[in-house]
Amino acid sequence: MFRDSPLRRRLDQGGRALGCWLHMASPIAAEIVALAGYDFVLIDHEHGAGNLLGAVSQIQAVSATPAATVMRVPWNDPVYIKRALDTGIEGVMIPAIEDAEAARAAVAACRYPPAGIRGVAYSVTRAADYGLRAAEYGAKANDNLVVMCQIESPRAVDNIAEIAAVEGVDVLFIGPFDLSAAIGKAGRFDDTEVAAMLERAEARALESGVVLGGIPKAGDDVAAMHERGYRLVVGGSDVTHLRDAARADVAAHG
Repeated sequence: MFRDSPLRRRLDQGGRALGCWLHMASPIAAEIVALAGYDFVLIDHEHGAGNLLGAVSQIQAVSATPAATVMRVPWNDPVYIKRALDTGIEGVMIPAIEDAEAARAAVAACRYPPAGIRGVAYSVTRAADYGLRAAEYGAKANDNLVVMCQIESPRAVDNIAEIAAVEGVDVLFIGPFDLSAAIGKAGRFDDTEVAAMLERAEARALESGVVLGGIPKAGDDVAAMHERGYRLVVGGSDVTHLRDAARADVAAHG
């Protein structure tokens, strides 16, 4: 059901937001996670197993809760982004944004003309309550959506200022694993080169004034990220929550 995005409102008011990845493509898992009290859920179509029809079921499962729905799309592809937005998500995360040109293309894919290139079909799409609130959705959609650009390479880090300067970029989301892998040191967060690059990415994002987002890496936690200026954190996953609880149960009782 279309509404003013609670995630947009929270970030605009200077607040923090805690999210949970949805990798299981399960509406039941989505509902449990949302009911647990997360500010938003993040349906992962870059590394998750789901499709757009399945995403609709997940969004419907979450719709009875205050949690916002965000989707990570597979790539900076205007066709996939257009279809993803029509499901009714309230935020979109776009991988591997490396410069202002890519950021402008991402934002354009998310916005209706004349501000962008998104195809207009809100007379029938779920995002506009299947056309029942078409006029309201059309008027609010561009400003209601939260657009998150992932920073995942040294080139992207170098270009953070220009990416952040693109109108419509709401969150710079630092990807520590891909950043470390990009220099041949995947997951080696105690390495001085990796640590310096991550510190540089955080500092440049904070200097830009755009919301800084990310995930906890090894040796890190959400509280420490908040202290460093992160306002949007995805702290866990339906997969990791289930996996870790199951392993703990087996360790305790197996």
